[in-house]
Amino acid sequence: MSPRGPVSVLERHTFDTLIDVRSPAEYALDHIPGAINCPALDNEERHIVGTLYKQQGAFEARRVGGAMVAANIARHLRERFADQPASWRPLVYCWRGGMRSSSVVQWLRLVGWDAQQLAGGYKAWRRHAITLLETICPQLPLRVLCGPTGSAKTRILHALARQGAQVIDLEGCARHRGSVLGTLPGVAQPSQTAFETLLAQQVEGLDTSRPVYVEAESSRIGRLTVPMPLIRHLRASPCIEIQAGTSERLAFLLRDYAHLGDDRAALAQTLGTMRELHGQQVIDRWQAWAAEGALRPLFAELMALHYDPLYARSQSTHLYQWAQRQPVQAQNLTDEGIARVAQDILALP
Repeated sequence: MSPRGPVSVLERHTFDTLIDVRSPAEYALDHIPGAINCPALDNEERHIVGTLYKQQGAFEARRVGGAMVAANIARHLRERFADQPASWRPLVYCWRGGMRSSSVVQWLRLVGWDAQQLAGGYKAWRRHAITLLETICPQLPLRVLCGPTGSAKTRILHALARQGAQVIDLEGCARHRGSVLGTLPGVAQPSQTAFETLLAQQVEGLDTSRPVYVEAESSRIGRLTVPMPLIRHLRASPCIEIQAGTSERLAFLLRDYAHLGDDRAALAQTLGTMRELHGQQVIDRWQAWAAEGALRPLFAELMALHYDPLYARSQSTHLYQWAQRQPVQAQNLTDEGIARVAQDILALP
């Protein structure tokens, strides 16, 4: 099977399988959405070859690396690729479309598969993702969901998606809820590049003639930074404010953040990071409630003393159309209530 010319990132969807032949560590940091990892060199082998290249030159690195690559390709042929039919069409990429992917492509073609190499490799995808965020984000007709902590904005965003609306789920991509207590239990945040890849994947499929709903966020979600083209456009877009009663919000927080009571020491430690904002006496009280698992009084004071004042200050400062916001009343924040709020949002002019 002979090559048919360079394959671009835009053509990746026309292939049966997208194969990332970089090391597992490179793949874990970020990869093209949907790609499977079949390394030409594993983490240790890549380190060995790199060291040989620096110390003894390209020939020795290729001699030793070539044997490693051949062994890994043989294993993939026996295992990962064993059941693929003759008609299988894989697209293969490495870091920049170099020797690792070309070696794998040659072997797959020798078998008889129509294997192709992605021109430019992962770096071509990275350029594509950045360009997507820079060019498409400013064109999106965003509708920004606002509301104080506990008003179920993320759940309402998901309800909008279930009802057929277009959404960008920033917190879902960041794997973080965006607040000081926003760490998800047992879930690590992705790398910055992987976060941007997930956003680019969401943005790529959006219809710019239809509204796109997004939750109001600061420029940072946990340790990740929202790409500037998106945050700038978000701040300049029309706002929808979810209005819910304090008791409903507290009840929602107690349901949605119940997991914080599972690790009381970690909760108390996180609260300690707010000492400069609220003073020793307040933090001591909050940490005592955390140690007891008393989430109701803790969340009630967090709302009254921290989240609500912060919300009142930040919206008019960071959202330029805040004064023209459209209010939507939430009677309750049960699953049924959240679905009704989503319906009311979709009915807005």
